[in-house]
Amino acid sequence: MTEWDGVVVSSDEGREGAELLPGTRRKLWRRLAVGQSEGRAPSMVGAVVRDGRPAWLGLRGTVDGGAPSHDVQYRIGSLTKTFVAVLVMRLRDEGLLGLADPVGKHLKDTPVPDATVAQLLSHSSGLAAEARGPWWERTPGRLRPGPADLFGERPRRHPAGRRHHYSNPGYALLGALVEQLRDGAHWGEVLRREVLEPLGMTRTTLGPEAPHAAGWAVHPWADVLLPEPAEDTGLMGPAGQLWSTASDLCRWAAFLARGDDRVLSAASVEEMRTPAVPAEGDWTTGYGLGLQLLRTAEGRVLAGHTGSMPGFLASLWIGTDAGTDEGVAGLALANCTSGPAISGIAADLVRIVAEREPRIPAPWRPLTGPLDEELLALTGPWYWGAAPFVLRLRADRQLELSPVSGGGRSSRFRPAEDGTWTGLDGYYAGETLRAVRAADGSVSHLDLGTFVFTRAPYEPAAPVPGGVDAGGWRTDG
Repeated sequence: MTEWDGVVVSSDEGREGAELLPGTRRKLWRRLAVGQSEGRAPSMVGAVVRDGRPAWLGLRGTVDGGAPSHDVQYRIGSLTKTFVAVLVMRLRDEGLLGLADPVGKHLKDTPVPDATVAQLLSHSSGLAAEARGPWWERTPGRLRPGPADLFGERPRRHPAGRRHHYSNPGYALLGALVEQLRDGAHWGEVLRREVLEPLGMTRTTLGPEAPHAAGWAVHPWADVLLPEPAEDTGLMGPAGQLWSTASDLCRWAAFLARGDDRVLSAASVEEMRTPAVPAEGDWTTGYGLGLQLLRTAEGRVLAGHTGSMPGFLASLWIGTDAGTDEGVAGLALANCTSGPAISGIAADLVRIVAEREPRIPAPWRPLTGPLDEELLALTGPWYWGAAPFVLRLRADRQLELSPVSGGGRSSRFRPAEDGTWTGLDGYYAGETLRAVRAADGSVSHLDLGTFVFTRAPYEPAAPVPGGVDAGGWRTDG
C-alpha cells in the first residue's frame, strides 16, 4: 500500500496506468462531494482500487473537528459477512466441511440443523431476518448469551433452499461454526490470524481503535445530530461487528477481485461471486456465497457488499466484466445511520473509472512451455449438429468453446487429472468435456454433457444420437 497523497489520489509508486487522469479524479471527487452534501453525512470517505492497487482517495466532512483520513476507522456493518464467508470457504478448502453439509453436523443444539452451510452463506436457509429482540444492533450482546437466545419460537420463515431471505442470525451461526472447527478460538481471533495479518489489514478490528469516527443519526427535518451507541453485539458479531479503514478495505477489495493463495485461492473467491440465489435469467440483485451481486442499469455486474449499523454506512463494489471494469473497485464509508445512497455512490465510482478510462488489454503473447501436439490437434471447428463452434487452446491447457457467430453457448474448461475438462462458466459450468477416441486412437468426437460435437456437420461416421440420414445432405426439401 502506497502512501495516500493528500485528499485526492495516491501515487502508486509511478506504476504505468495506476494513477487516474485528472478529469477522472475530478469526476470521482464531485460524485463523493454530492453524495456527502445531499446525504447530509458528517463525514464520508471514498476510494477506488484498480489492478490491485489504490488509485484514488476522496475525503469529505469532519471527524473530531478535523478532516477524515485513509486511516480513520468506520464501522462497516454487513461487510463483516464477507470476512466470515472467507473463513468458511477456507474450512471448505481444507476439507473440514462441505458446503452441502447440514449445519447440525458440526453445531449441536442449532434450531435449524438441516440448513446447509451453502444456504447459510447465500441467505437461502429460510431463517428469520433478525435476532430475537430487543433491536440487536443497538443493544449489548450479553442480552443474547447463547445461540438459542438468537432465535424466537419460529426461527425459520421459509422452507430451506426455496428463496433468498436475508438472515443476520444465519451469519451468527456461521461464526459459531468457525469457532467449533477452529478448536474453540473466537472467530475474530481466527480472522486476525488467518486473514487480516496475511493481507496486512492491521486496522480492521472487532471494536473501535483510535482514530475512529463517531456514529451519528442526522435529524430528518433539521441539520442536527444525535449520537448513536456502538455496542459489542456478542454472538451476532459475525453479522456486522467489524470496524475498518479506507486503506484496509482497499486491500480487501484487491483480495476479493483476485484472491491470494495465503488466504483463499482465486478459484474459491470466484466461486463466492457466482450467483446462488436467485440464479439464471435477467436479474438486478443477487447473492453468491457471502457476496452481494448487483447488475446496474448499464448492464455492469458488480460483486461486494453493503453495510449499515447505527451511526454508520458502508459499501464496497468490485467490477467483474472482463475488458471493461474487471478488478476496478469502489468503496464508500460514512458515519451516519441513514441519508446517503452509499451503495450507489460506491457503484458510481466503479462506473466513472470504467467509462472514462476503459481497461487497456494486456499485450498478446504466445503460450509458454512445451506444446502438446495432441491438444493442439483438438482445436479448430467443431459442429453441434449443423451449428459451427470453435475450440481454442488457452494457457495452462485450458480450452474455450464458443459459437462461430451469433448467439450460443460459450464456456471455458479447466483440465482435470483424468484427461477430461470441467466447465468453468456459462451453460456448461461444472459439465465434463471429453475427447472420445476411436479404436485407432484418433479423436472421433467431443462429448460435452451428452452432446456430440463432430468435425463436420452431422458427420455420417460419427455416433450422432438418433443417427444421420443415409441419404446425406441434399439440394431439395
